[in-house]
Amino acid sequence: MCAADKHSVSKGPWVNNRGVLMTMSAMGKGGGVLDKPIIEKTTPGRESEFDLRKSKKMAPPYRVILHNDNFNKRKYVVQVLMKVIPGMTVDNAVNIMQEAHINGLAVVIVCAQADAEQHCMQLRGNGLLSSVEPDGGGC
Repeated sequence: MCAADKHSVSKGPWVNNRGVLMTMSAMGKGGGVLDKPIIEKTTPGRESEFDLRKSKKMAPPYRVILHNDNFNKRKYVVQVLMKVIPGMTVDNAVNIMQEAHINGLAVVIVCAQADAEQHCMQLRGNGLLSSVEPDGGGC
């Protein structure tokens, strides 16, 4: 091993304890200087925006439809919508209930097929009439 090899350090990349990829410039006796860190665009374990768009194209959306009935009180329908559908607000639940009451049906939520079927079953389990259909994107 020559004298220069004793004081040189690999210029290869290394990862610090935060998962940031860093490189080290050539060092002499006094130590090295860290280059600007290279931060990866995606966090490990998370899908990139491109991957999410690709997966959405492969899984077409489905609509959960609420049908009007002559059995349930309006207030009860609003309560069930808020209980069953994640993130459902009182205002949205009232609007959906009113649309179903006036027009005979209303779109409750558009989501993946498995989620749509689960929401539909939960609505039915609470005595509401509902169905699932592919979201055609039309009016």
